[in-house]
Order: sequence, then structure tokens, then C-alpha cells
Amino acid sequence: MKKYSFSRKSLGIPYAIFLVLFVVLPLLVLLFYAFTDGTGRPTLDNLLGFFTDPNTIGTLVYSLAVAVVTTIVSLLLAYPIAYILARSHLKTKGVIVMIFVMPMWINFSLRITALKEILTLLEGNLANFQFLNAVIGMTYDFLPFMILPIFNTISKLDNSLVEAARDLGATNAKAFLKVILPLSMPGIISGVAMVFLPAMTNYVVLDMLYNSTYIMGSLIGSYFAAYNWHSGSMIALVLLALVCLFTIVSGDDGKEDRRGGALL
Repeated sequence: MKKYSFSRKSLGIPYAIFLVLFVVLPLLVLLFYAFTDGTGRPTLDNLLGFFTDPNTIGTLVYSLAVAVVTTIVSLLLAYPIAYILARSHLKTKGVIVMIFVMPMWINFSLRITALKEILTLLEGNLANFQFLNAVIGMTYDFLPFMILPIFNTISKLDNSLVEAARDLGATNAKAFLKVILPLSMPGIISGVAMVFLPAMTNYVVLDMLYNSTYIMGSLIGSYFAAYNWHSGSMIALVLLALVCLFTIVSGDDGKEDRRGGALL
């Protein structure tokens, strides 16, 4: 009788089973509904409907606009914070970084509810500023995901490179633009990916801020709620393809790990 020998590869078996059951099989179901009609026959009508339906295209454009503006605002807020903390000599800068992370420990619904009360106090009727509220809510929710990878990257930069630039006559501004900013790009790319991708689909923030405008996540949910699984699956599949394309374009062959830009 052959004796079974344990190997490290055996530890991957539960993970492989999990992937098959909860990733591969759902994707196959998604593909089936996306390319079939109500009778189960193969069709491309759902794909053509995505690109010919003004409601779908308008929602996609609005979602992209919200995601792009949210990402830009988050980057403009996060980079100075991360830079100041990473380049400072404060012994408590780790504690300060933790303060930015602490809101993530609070229940998501409670945080957005508190934000809604503040916006209501400032604006009155939230329905008058739908796009602004969407950007504020998304930025409030995803800002820590932009701060942490940038902070992680800048804090691991070699100070001798900056000192060498200054010894060669570079001013502080030029040393930042020519040395620090390019070397911190892996952290920026990581932060942009971690903010842009969920901002395109996170419709819960909009719903809780009384925003009646759809984004891609809420549009998909509306199709499934109406039992139109075929159109909803096609929209989800196209969105998945866009997310994969963005991930491929923004990837840089693992340089984040060597520069410390990877957060997860």
C-alpha cells in the first residue's frame, strides 16, 4: 500500500476548491446568461443591446466620470498627506497613519449615515448636488486606500538618491519632480487602481446619500431585480472586461513589490 506523503502543494487544495466553486462556476453561469436568450439559445443580442441602449451607455459614462473625479480628488488629497508623513521625522507618524485607517474599522453604513447628516446640514436637499455628493461620498470611503500605498512607497525610498540630486544642484522642487515623484509612481498606480475600480460600481454610497442617479453597479442590480438576468449578466461581463483591461494597463510587472507600493 502506497503511503501518502504530505507536501506544501496540498495546502493549495482548499483554495483551489474555493476558486472553482465561488469564482469559476459563477463566471460560467454569467457567461451562459450573457450569451443566451430567454429560451437558452445562443445569441449576441445582449451584447449589441449594451452598445445600442442609450441608458446603458449614459450610465457607463456617468460611472466613469464619478470614478475619474473621485480618483483625482483622492490623489490630490492623499499624496501631500502621505508625503508629509513619510518624509517627516515624527516618532508618532505610524500613529497618525493609523488615525486615517481607523474610520475603516467603523461600520460602513454608520459612516455614510454620519456623512449624510453633515451634507444635509450644509446643503439642505441632497438631490440638488447629486454628482458632488457622489464624489464626496466615494472620496470619503476610499481615501485611505490611496494614502496607504503612497505612504508605503515614499517611506521606503532611498534618501541617498534625493541627497545626490541636491548635491548636483537640484532645488527641493526639482528633486521632488525628478526623483521622488517618479519613484513614488508604483504607489500612485496601486492607489489609483484601488480607488478607481470600486468607485465605478459602488452604488451603496449613492443610494444612502439619496442619489437617484444610476451607476453601473445599481444598473446591474436593477436588471437582476427585474429578473432580466441575460442583460444584467452581459453588463456585468462588459464591466468585468473593462476592469481587467484597466488592471492590465495599470500593471507594471510587480515593481510595486520592489518599491514597497503594494498594499495588499
